[in-house]
Amino acid sequence: MATPQDVLNIIKENDVKFIDFRFTDTKGKEQHVGVPVSAFDEDKFESGHAFDGSSIAGWKGIQASDMLLLPDPNSAYIDPFFEETTLVLTCDVIDPADGKGYDRDPRSIANRAEAYLKSSGIGDTAYFGPEPEFFIFDSVEWKVDMSGAYHKVFSEEAAWASDEKFEGGNKGYRPAVKGGYFPVPPVDSFNDMRATMCLILEACGLGVEVHHHEVANAGQNEIGTKFNTLVRRADQTQLLKYVVQNVAHQYGKTATFMPKPIVGDNGSGMHVHQSIWKDGKNLFAGNGYAGLSETALYYIGGIIKHAKALNAITNPLTNSYKRLVPHYEAPVKLAYSAKNRSASIRIPFVNSDKARRIETRFPDPGANPYLCFAALMMAGLDGIQNKIHPGDPADKNLYDLPPEEDALIPTVCSSLEEALDALDKDREFLTRGGVFSNDFIDSFIALKQEEVNRLRVEVHPVEFEMYYSI
Repeated sequence: MATPQDVLNIIKENDVKFIDFRFTDTKGKEQHVGVPVSAFDEDKFESGHAFDGSSIAGWKGIQASDMLLLPDPNSAYIDPFFEETTLVLTCDVIDPADGKGYDRDPRSIANRAEAYLKSSGIGDTAYFGPEPEFFIFDSVEWKVDMSGAYHKVFSEEAAWASDEKFEGGNKGYRPAVKGGYFPVPPVDSFNDMRATMCLILEACGLGVEVHHHEVANAGQNEIGTKFNTLVRRADQTQLLKYVVQNVAHQYGKTATFMPKPIVGDNGSGMHVHQSIWKDGKNLFAGNGYAGLSETALYYIGGIIKHAKALNAITNPLTNSYKRLVPHYEAPVKLAYSAKNRSASIRIPFVNSDKARRIETRFPDPGANPYLCFAALMMAGLDGIQNKIHPGDPADKNLYDLPPEEDALIPTVCSSLEEALDALDKDREFLTRGGVFSNDFIDSFIALKQEEVNRLRVEVHPVEFEMYYSI
């Protein structure tokens, strides 16, 4: 565990010029404010840095806007992109009225989730390992106004670019639709860029385990990174997004974690590996199905029971539901299995009990990682506390079941509107121990309903294609 003095030593050893305080808003976007090193001392770890919380979407009204950023010394790293040497510190948002983590601050919610796990007596540590996929494009355009709507993706690697004229000629090396997993270069045109991302991530303290092109054409990629405890792993997921987007930008490209940016090929998911530990022992290891314990099966039962409410948090974009469509290789079926990836909860094959874990496959990288991990754990803990057994595993291909069998297996939500409604009705499991407050859930639903309403009133080009000559 790092101390404030450790941070001061880093500042001195690296001749740091600026400190960048970072925090994450409700929607999951990192925000930042910088101060010169002359305005930073050890007292910032006690007193915090004041800022106006009223301008953050879904946060304080103007009448109660003063908030504090309290830096976590464990989060320190040197920013790899800023021209002047800058130390980054991830912060909790503190409400000065009571000195506690702000009710609507996602990182404070995740902190409360970790505290609740310990107070429950079930375990003392929750480990999370997310796998966010992303696309890298050459460029992207869009316009939405009264005259109409338009968006276009440009990618030299795209399957649709086979007849386009490029400077130096069209070389023809590109993945076919669903053909990106995973040929060597030059078909995979992103190896060197991913390698740069990996080296920067490791320099910032996030261990990299694998990198590769993903299934979709037009630049779908993944960098697999090491698991960690709930809050720290959420911090590191924000770091991963930051590095991916900035390295792509330096290469003259653009990266997106939007779940479904192109039609007709795989979307980007964020499979989340999870396990609960106590006194150094993995509570998910046992002699049941696929080496799981009864505790792990109950945890799965909790996630399946609350999946539709979880969708509002694990799949919080209207675009999320363009990925979660039946029969498109998406993990829409609420079942668990060690043998096939069509189930929404998979049990990875591992060689040791230490590595025993479950993998929830329906989340996507549009999720706020602090809220996503906290909500998944709270659902799992409810399953353990109430012994919610998930039933038998689904070891058949769930994409190819007879209709009568298919109808018996529940599914995730089909729209953000459905998910928000489910969260509104099924929220008690999130509010235990004061982890999520009803006030936060209400504000989250209101914020996301604005996005539902925005899309609902927009006229879509597909509607012209279907209805113009009606």
